[in-house]
Amino acid sequence: MTLDQDTCYAIISARDSRYDGRFFTAVKTTGIYCRPICPARLPKRENVIFYPSAAVAQEEGFRPCLRCRPETAPDTPAWRGTSSSVGRALRLIEEGALDSGTVEQMAARLGLGERQLRRLFLKHVGASPVSVALTRRLLLAKQLLHETDLTITQIAMASGFGSIRRFNESFQQVFKTAPSFLRRESGVERPCIPAADIRLKLRYRPPYDWGAIAGFMKARLYPGLETFEAGIYRRSLCLDGQIGLVAVAQGKGDWLDVRVRLRDLTLLPKVIARVREAFDLAADPDVIGALLGQDPALQGLVLRRPGLRVPGAFNPFEIGIRAILGQQISVTAAIKLGASLVSELGKALPNEWAQEAGVSRLFPSAESILASSLDFLGMPQARVRCLKAYCEAFLAQEDFFGGDTQLVLARLLGVKGIGPWTASYVALRALRDPDAFPAEDVALARGLALPGGERPSRDALEQWSQAWRPWRAYAAQHIWTELASG
Repeated sequence: MTLDQDTCYAIISARDSRYDGRFFTAVKTTGIYCRPICPARLPKRENVIFYPSAAVAQEEGFRPCLRCRPETAPDTPAWRGTSSSVGRALRLIEEGALDSGTVEQMAARLGLGERQLRRLFLKHVGASPVSVALTRRLLLAKQLLHETDLTITQIAMASGFGSIRRFNESFQQVFKTAPSFLRRESGVERPCIPAADIRLKLRYRPPYDWGAIAGFMKARLYPGLETFEAGIYRRSLCLDGQIGLVAVAQGKGDWLDVRVRLRDLTLLPKVIARVREAFDLAADPDVIGALLGQDPALQGLVLRRPGLRVPGAFNPFEIGIRAILGQQISVTAAIKLGASLVSELGKALPNEWAQEAGVSRLFPSAESILASSLDFLGMPQARVRCLKAYCEAFLAQEDFFGGDTQLVLARLLGVKGIGPWTASYVALRALRDPDAFPAEDVALARGLALPGGERPSRDALEQWSQAWRPWRAYAAQHIWTELASG
């Protein structure tokens, strides 16, 4: 990967916030790397070199700046929209796949060879998977030191190091100081907290259309599982058999305020990754809007909602269930079915967890759905059979949502009752494929009707959408949002 070094220097000279997170400045005389907006004195041109990611800078021996805090830069991965394999790998790393597993195991989950995955990382990211994972751990640990009341031992666990010794050694090697020094620098003594109740700021690249994503979620709430009140979205999670609670609200700057309650701190990276996915925090609206805005049919939509995001998934299995329940019926009718499913089959939260307003249950497991007749749903038997077939397929495949996008689509289409629309919708939300596009969707055809009212056919819509690659999912979201607002 290469950057125009002179252009980058002009950007840091202007401290242009539009480029925050797009690259990092390494200062050879100090051994530190910074964000483009760092308020420190501008270094001389001959003393700096620019890198596309924090992982590359750290791999080259530079340590993060304590003043501009690179861990707080908005996430704008260079791979997004270019390499789906690297994108999925980075999501797995963010969830902690390399905290306890190996690169070989992660490559196998992606349907790739280890050497092939390493080559892709060097091409698209500029650093190895192991370096990216270590950078992720260290920057998360640094953020937790600055923003939470967790003890240093708890931070070591929560950031994926597994032991306080490994954490201290890695931190000392990169930052040239002990973690306790940063804690003292904050000027606050941090008592040991009895439970993991964590508050964080998760950054995004502005603009961010909070109103649109809030409206999308409010229209699809499953009572008991989730709420959206007073501007705060809350829901329960079950990860690796452990319960968690999440609350998300719009921050006062370019971030979301996130509260996480967990017993097992090692799950924190996975929860953070799910929040980022669900609220699409890695999107680069400038890049996406520049391409989609070239089509006259989308130009007005992009101008009206430049910060539109594609809502993702806290639980990929859950999105599959939601998509099946929504087949050939309205959103309102589908939500009623989902609410009944959660009420009847969702496991009730223990008393010590059921303290968030309105959140009292977990999403039903595949096993509980299979064990029920589902008569309470009042659905056609064909769709009941589809739900159960999907649950059976999910349980039969060790990593149902792992591997190449086309492989996952093939698994979904192999379930009787799941067609191209359902599979594409799941890919759009659960797989986070930015190019997923349900060309069979009736609403998309309606939203792109010609002046005379004629709607494009499925094949015509598919052909039309080729100009929107690799951001077709965002084009679909723009059209759906416009129809919902009208």
